[in-house]
Amino acid sequence: MLLIKNATVFAPQFLGKKDILVGAEKILALEDSINNPNKMFNEWDAQGKIVTPGFIDQHIHIIGAGGKHGFGSMTPEISVSDLISCGSTTVVGLLGTDGSARSIKSLFAKTKSLSSEGITAFMFTGYYGLDPVHVMDSVQDDMVFIEPVLGCKIAIGDIRSSYPNELDLLRILRAVKVGGMLANKKGILHIHLGNLKSKMDILFRLVQEYEFPIAQISPTHVGRTKELFDQAIEFAKLGGMIDLTTGASKYTDPYKAVLYALEKGASIDKITFSSDGNAGLDKLDENGNLIGFRRAVINQNYLQVKELINHGQVKMEDAIKLITINPAINLGLKNKGTIKVGSDADFCCLDASFNLIDVFARGKQMMENTQVIAKGHFE
Repeated sequence: MLLIKNATVFAPQFLGKKDILVGAEKILALEDSINNPNKMFNEWDAQGKIVTPGFIDQHIHIIGAGGKHGFGSMTPEISVSDLISCGSTTVVGLLGTDGSARSIKSLFAKTKSLSSEGITAFMFTGYYGLDPVHVMDSVQDDMVFIEPVLGCKIAIGDIRSSYPNELDLLRILRAVKVGGMLANKKGILHIHLGNLKSKMDILFRLVQEYEFPIAQISPTHVGRTKELFDQAIEFAKLGGMIDLTTGASKYTDPYKAVLYALEKGASIDKITFSSDGNAGLDKLDENGNLIGFRRAVINQNYLQVKELINHGQVKMEDAIKLITINPAINLGLKNKGTIKVGSDADFCCLDASFNLIDVFARGKQMMENTQVIAKGHFE
């Protein structure tokens, strides 16, 4: 049992000064003041700190990615301390282009490993291709019987995709939706967008012509080009959730894209950030020649939120939605992304300048005064 005292809570809505009682990895009480007679609970004083829900990264390559320049260009696995250092207490792992050398079963194993190390990890089945890789016999079986599977990934609008048509996507969407219904999950088709001229046209047809529920369609990398993002804004106005990548695949700073979307009439409740962290990127010299490889950074989700806050046009309680409640809604995670009784005890603590100072995951402190204090099994 842990009693967090004197926290300035953004849940993400502003709640003011609160005490938070934590036990069994959950929030048990949230009050103006909670007494601790005879010191029954361990206490942690959050005086002077802002406490938000733990951050959610819904698109990150936890077992590595890359490989477009051969096996030597494949990125390595990610560590739990890397995730904690940027406040990511919940992650969704996925495969990229490679469904051959990268195994969906290895992704499942890494997902379970990260959860055993103290954070919460989920995964998407599938990869770029139309022939989805899965742990069991089908996408629907993975949705039903594999607890961490929240949906399926596929790529469109990219030369590395399988150029699926409407019926191809509808069949996978049906498997995701029906599998989700049977397993009491929301179920989403997480869609990688490339930079081809077709953009998101096919997704609009799924919604407008075939009347498939827009909530199950989850496009990512929508800020890859200006033209693609303009179309994504219209998708958001229809009620869809759009995902801006912060670690790669962006035509401008993600926080600037958010400001532009708001100017064009999109709701901040329909926008999320994810990192695409640990993806394989090219390292180029000043002449554009390939000189090596690098990993997409994983720490930009909150840093872009911080830029948005500091810009002054978006309130703290709205900006923080991009990496807390909005991805939780998109993924169908009812106990994540908010600070309320019954939710998972995931917290990020910020100082007055909005710097990340402390992190709690499932009720346990993982980072203290900017230092990660909970490491993975092999760190």
